Amino acid sequence: MNQYIQFKKQRELGEILSDTFAFLRTEFKPFMTTYFKIVAPYLIILLIALGFYLYSFSSILDFNSTSSNELFSGISMMVSALVFIVAMILVYAVSQSTVLHYIKSYTELQGQTDFDKIKKEVYDTLWSFIGLGIIVVLSIMVGFIFCIIPGIYLAVPLSLSFSIMIFMNKSVGESYNYGFTLVKDEWWITFATLFIIGIIVGIAGYAFNLPAVIYQYASMGIFSGEMDATSLSGNFVDPVYLILNMIGTLAQMLLNIISIVAGAFIFFNLNEKKNFTGTFERIQNLGKTTEE
Repeated sequence: MNQYIQFKKQRELGEILSDTFAFLRTEFKPFMTTYFKIVAPYLIILLIALGFYLYSFSSILDFNSTSSNELFSGISMMVSALVFIVAMILVYAVSQSTVLHYIKSYTELQGQTDFDKIKKEVYDTLWSFIGLGIIVVLSIMVGFIFCIIPGIYLAVPLSLSFSIMIFMNKSVGESYNYGFTLVKDEWWITFATLFIIGIIVGIAGYAFNLPAVIYQYASMGIFSGEMDATSLSGNFVDPVYLILNMIGTLAQMLLNIISIVAGAFIFFNLNEKKNFTGTFERIQNLGKTTEE
């Protein structure tokens, strides 16, 4: 039996990082099984959409195409880009919802999980996740447009809004607002934790995307000093380049799991400091055990 990791307790930055990887390591098999059973269909759609988008983009870069082909290629690229964006939104929403509902089931059942309940709750809250995600992204974008600092400030509390919605059963509006209450007096340490996690995930993601970039540059002759601009369009329909791009995209989606799990630990840490939820639960359970 895997060691149970208590989410509902206060943690320092180092503990959040170590427990994030400890949870993923100890729960790897049941967690990834649940994750792929729910998210895999959306991941497949995303990868297919990516392939069509790259193919359509290559047609735009074809210097030998006629004006009628260019018009068709332009429309095709716009449609494929739209499908890709919609697929990306769905994957992020379903992925984040699956991870958080798995953790919710894990904490409620003390280390066990209920797949049927997780799946049902993921689909029941899908539109709420998408709606909250759109509001959060737009808010952060507006913050960055006016000035970079407001965008960074908003990103910290709003990144916790998804955990708030799942673990505290709050509405979209309440989840959006409560994040600011949660990070009050704890903004800097929360920012530092998210920043370090972002660096770890970013570096790992870059490593998976690097092979596609190197292959593209090699195909264009950049390393040999004989660059051929006309070969650029062909690179996007090159099977090897497509596969490398799909692997990089899939890796990005899977690495994002680290950020979601760490975000859940951050939420429980801040919630424990504010509300002592886990402490009260342990006291109640201790009382029940004593009575028995």
